[in-house]
Parts: sequence; structure tokens; C-alpha cells
Amino acid sequence: MNPTDLILKKFQQVSSIPRGTKYEAGIRQWLIEWANTHNLKTKTDTSGNLVIRVPASKGYEDRPILILQGHLDMVWQQTPESKHDFTRDPIQLIRDGDWIKANGTTLGADNGIAIALMMALIEDKSIVHPELELLLTVEEELGVVGADNLEPSMLAGKTLINLDSEEEGAFTIGCAGGGSVCITLPVNWSSQTSDEIVFELKVSGLQGGHSGEDINKHRANANKLIARLLDSIQRDIDIRLSLLKGGTARNAIPRDAEAIFVCPKNKSALCRENFSAIVQALQAEHTHTEQGLSLTLAEKSDEPVSAISHSETVAGIRLLVSLPQGVAAMSAEIPGFIETSNNIGIMELKEDGLFIVSNHRSSVLSRLEEITNRVEALAWLAGANTERTKIFPPWQPNMDSPLLKKCVETYQSVIEEAAKVRLSHGGLECRIISGRCGGLDTISLGPTIQNPHSPDERLFVPSLPKTWKFLAALLKS
Repeated sequence: MNPTDLILKKFQQVSSIPRGTKYEAGIRQWLIEWANTHNLKTKTDTSGNLVIRVPASKGYEDRPILILQGHLDMVWQQTPESKHDFTRDPIQLIRDGDWIKANGTTLGADNGIAIALMMALIEDKSIVHPELELLLTVEEELGVVGADNLEPSMLAGKTLINLDSEEEGAFTIGCAGGGSVCITLPVNWSSQTSDEIVFELKVSGLQGGHSGEDINKHRANANKLIARLLDSIQRDIDIRLSLLKGGTARNAIPRDAEAIFVCPKNKSALCRENFSAIVQALQAEHTHTEQGLSLTLAEKSDEPVSAISHSETVAGIRLLVSLPQGVAAMSAEIPGFIETSNNIGIMELKEDGLFIVSNHRSSVLSRLEEITNRVEALAWLAGANTERTKIFPPWQPNMDSPLLKKCVETYQSVIEEAAKVRLSHGGLECRIISGRCGGLDTISLGPTIQNPHSPDERLFVPSLPKTWKFLAALLKS
């Protein structure tokens, strides 16, 4: 079996096992069983991170230990029409020419392809290597939770190759830091009155994508669009929200959002007029970027609903409108590189309040703190409560890294092309693992993946043999 077929076979197997964030137990146990069949020792820490130890090839016993690293979890996103149950259904892979995608869901190549690559390298007995430690972390997509709680005794190596980058031929040597603010705006509920009617508002058909890698691609955020629609409607009408929901992951740009609200019956025509006016403007704004955009407003005649007060509705809408979204600053040092951004990834009107998650990234720690403070200030002005997640500092590049030098030389030698050296606005676990383990020489690489964190995610198959050829030569060197 050629290397590409072996990698894809392993990826198919990985994709058959549910492995969303906090659902990694199944894939971890499966990997432990795989390791046992190959007489490899495993160790799991209290957070659920897994290390598989692979003895050195004959003649390589005196070489330094090398760590290969990826994460077990994937982002669960699907199209509105998909009936996929991520907790039990395998990901359905589809081959489309040079690309592999999934049937209506995220593909999970982020970061399942890392698992497949590691397994294939071990099963191919022609690959020679030093002693390897295969580190597979948990809850990376939730906020690098596994890496942040990694037990240092799990690892002995001092050189780490992270396999979570998404451009073949590019070595990532630094990334943005990140953190989130969880906002809750308290609300009170009352029943729909006899002089109110119910409307349903929907935003759908957006591209979505990764909140780091795709944040500069002019992709609309469904949560922000529906806030603008509601704001336009409520300026002349005393509407009250009954439902508001959009986005399922803090680090994915929301593709769909929906709202149900009540409005006075004598204002129903004005409601439709206000909607039509703002729809034309939004469609014009996104003519070249969101061809699939769908904005709909329909009257509902079901059972009566409960709704929050008009003042709470206005406060919630205005808070969503005022929160920043997208690129906040470009780097002054590196032309074309995003320095700071944020993403309104989740919103949901719950029984006890309107819940919003704003996820932030920056390659400058003080700017990360600044945008976090800004979001908190806006929330406080609206009368909302806030709670920060842990803020992770940026991974600063080391241009003098021996590993970087070795990778660049090896890539030039075996691929006969010059590799790119880049920074990422997405989050990677390298700095955190290095800090936990007393300092490691780290780098990140991987095959080409497009549109991660969305149902349009796809893997470029021709990038696999080049990644394989490079890794095989690097391990041998």
C-alpha cells in the first residue's frame, strides 16, 4: 500500500469514531488498543491526554527523542439540513477529485489527519526514526484545555513537531494568543398578549469558517447579521424576543442564526417594511462574498409563546450590534498579518438570560487584554454579567530554532522547493506544551486543509505524499 492510501485508510478509521470536544474517550481507547497490537506502551494523564511511546529504529537508539503532537477532538458543525448525530454517527467521507470532504458536516481533518499520519508512519516499517512520543491532547478546540493541564512527566523529549497546521510546505513558528468572554444579560419572561403576533426571522446560507484562519476573508457572521436585522425592526416597533440563537462553537464563524419575536398586531406591516429595507442593504453588502445568503421573515401562527420585556430585548440587540467582530488590527511589523481579532461565536436566549461568547485572538498580549477589556466594558454598559476564560499568551517565534533550520534544509533537499516560514492567527498548542515541559524546540506543519470549522472543510490529497516524504526524511535525519 502506498503512503497516501495508508494515510487515507487510517483517516477513514479515525473518522468512524465520534471525537468531539469532551467526547474523546472513544478515540483514545481505540488508539490504546491499536498501540497494544503494535506492542507500544501508552500513558494517559488525569486530563485525558494520551502518549504512545515508540521505540527507536535499529541504529537510532542514541538519537534524541522526538515528540509528534496533535489533538484528539474536532469541531462539530453541520449544515441545517444534515441529520448527522456527531455523538454516534461516523463522518461520511466523500472523494471529490483531489479533495476529500464530508457529507454535510465538518470533515475533522483538523486534527484527525495528524492521528492518521502518526499511525501510518508507525505501521510503515520502511520508516526509520529515533524514539518517538506521540502526544494526543484533549479539548484543544474548547481552549487548549488538555495542553494547559498536561502532566510534564508524560514526556521526555525536548523537540516537538505539531501536526496541526493547514498549509503543506509551510512551517509555523508562532501564533496568536487567545481567550474568551462569556456574557449573560439577565432577563424576565411573560406570556404573549392578545394584541401581539409572532414572527420568525432566519439568517442562513453563510460560509462560516475558522475564527482565526478565515477571519480576514470578509465572511459574514450570522449572529451579527441577525442583530442588525432586529435592530432595524425594533427602532420603530416595540418587539419582544422569544428565541434568539446562533453559532455552536466559540472558534467558528456562525453560518446560521434564528430569532422568534412578538410585535403589536397593528405594527405587523411596518415590521415587514423595515425588514425589507435592511435586507436589500445587507444583500448588497455581501454580493461578492456570501452568494448563498438567505434572510427570511415569516409570521408564525402556532401556540402562544413567552417573551422577554421590550427593554431587555432592546438591551440585548444593542449589545450584539455594538460588540466588535472580525479583524480589529493588522500587524504593524508583518505586512498582511492579522494582529488582533474577535468572533461572536455563540449566542442563545436562555431561561435566565441572553448568553453570548466573544472569542479573542492577538499576537500582542497587551492588545489581547485590550480587546477583552473592551468587550467586558460594552457588556457592563448593557447591564450584563461577564466571565473570562483563561487568556493564553501568543507563541513567539524563534528564528534561531535548530528544529526550524533542520526542517527548512530537509524540505529543500527532498521536495526541491523552498518552504515558507509563517506565523498563524489561529491557535496552536506549541507554546503551552513547551511551557508545561520546561522549554521545547517546537514547530508546526501539516498537509493542506481548507475551511476548517465549517461543513466546507476539505483535505487536499496531493499534499499528503509531500508531507509524508518530508516527514520520512526528517525522521531519518
